[in-house]
Amino acid sequence: MKNILILAEGKIAKYFIVWLNKKRVANNHYHIVSNTILEEDIKHNKNTIFSNLDATSYSKLQHILEEQNYSHVFIIIESYDDVKHIIHNLNRIDDKLRIILLNQWDDKRTSKFNHNVIVLDMYDLISGHLFDKLPNVPIVPNNIGLGQGEVMEIHVPFGSSYAFRHVGSIVQQKWKIVALYRDEKQILPTGATMIRPNDTLLVVGRPTVLDGIYKLINKRKGLFPEPFGKNIYLLLDLRYDKKKAIEYLKEAIRLTKTLQNKELYVRVFYPTNLKLTEEIKGYQDDGIHIDITYELNGTQDTVEYDITQYDIGLVMCSQISLYKEYHNLTFYYLRKLIYIFGSINITDINSAVIMMNDEEKMESISSTAFDVCEILKLPLKLCDFDPDGDFSGRKMTIDHYETMANLFNSSITVEQKVANPIRELSKMRNILHITFFQDKSKHAFILQLMIIKVLNLFPRIYRHPKLLIPFEDSDT
Repeated sequence: MKNILILAEGKIAKYFIVWLNKKRVANNHYHIVSNTILEEDIKHNKNTIFSNLDATSYSKLQHILEEQNYSHVFIIIESYDDVKHIIHNLNRIDDKLRIILLNQWDDKRTSKFNHNVIVLDMYDLISGHLFDKLPNVPIVPNNIGLGQGEVMEIHVPFGSSYAFRHVGSIVQQKWKIVALYRDEKQILPTGATMIRPNDTLLVVGRPTVLDGIYKLINKRKGLFPEPFGKNIYLLLDLRYDKKKAIEYLKEAIRLTKTLQNKELYVRVFYPTNLKLTEEIKGYQDDGIHIDITYELNGTQDTVEYDITQYDIGLVMCSQISLYKEYHNLTFYYLRKLIYIFGSINITDINSAVIMMNDEEKMESISSTAFDVCEILKLPLKLCDFDPDGDFSGRKMTIDHYETMANLFNSSITVEQKVANPIRELSKMRNILHITFFQDKSKHAFILQLMIIKVLNLFPRIYRHPKLLIPFEDSDT
């Protein structure tokens, strides 16, 4: 039990006492001393007592402090002369008392008080609260933790690059989303919790990191590949990519130049062809960084280092180098987008296609899908192909995509058809196939073999370039 002495006079003191009555703290015991506030204005309870006396009297203060030990003395009094006299008397009685003083006078006289007096400036407090209500200002509590901005409250606006993302798909290095507020309810997020427009995020981390996160969350969409990362990474394994290495490099350069303020980092493994290696080096330029690894081991460690070091958001690679070297698992754990090259160039793509799946997966990838379509100026098509013609239960997903299309000012079409989805996908031409990928590490080896077999059995399907978006299942 903490005993707190409150010396109170004036309107602000009266409001403070009313606030105490509303926000009663069970482990605090209050002794309110006032000469002007009426006793009937104070709601009595077992934690509050009231004394109607003059707080400037040395003898009366001494009597109160001798009867009880107080951890804090709060002074909320309008008259500066009275306050000065009271603090002088308190320090005569006990100069180690912790005194909290509300400065109501807008001057520097309170700076002359002893170190045991904590001064709260009324005008600073009011200005701070008004400032917090301005748009584009992060709310940082001053009385939590170190009070340096390591805890922050961030509102997610419509059009944010973080809206409609699963928490688990966002890399949280040196910061973390610890709570989410929606419709006046608190949500303790899991990796599968989706962030929606108008949510409020409670985040903790390094103040400088949180400042950057605040700016990212409030940025408009169209900053692809953020928030997965900023820059582009091209992975060339010349054991598999030798014939198309230059073609892949040109595509990566073209995409990087299409994006705003992005850089391209190229990592080359197994450079056995000297002529090809020198040709690749010749593309190095401002914003295009080429690194060649001559060692034959440690490719996974090198890739992971690059992804983290260079703030990579999108990885570009061939299908075979992705799965044969298990890089897909690395990219999933690091929560990065993957662009898989197809048989057509990125400039020849004329539409993006999503094969409809369950609602959670569809919502999870929607924001990124519209973002990349906006950047590449592609129309988006939802394909609901079902051999049995069962199209029930898709309305909410379609409504979600139509809402997103309005937000992005993008075009979208929906095709529902009684058909085999694999066969229909194989017939399509010049498309970007957008889909999800998730953690299946428990069966990773078997899945790798299955994917490679599928590549051989259905080569026409896998000629399409693909954008893979990390998805965390709610069951994981």
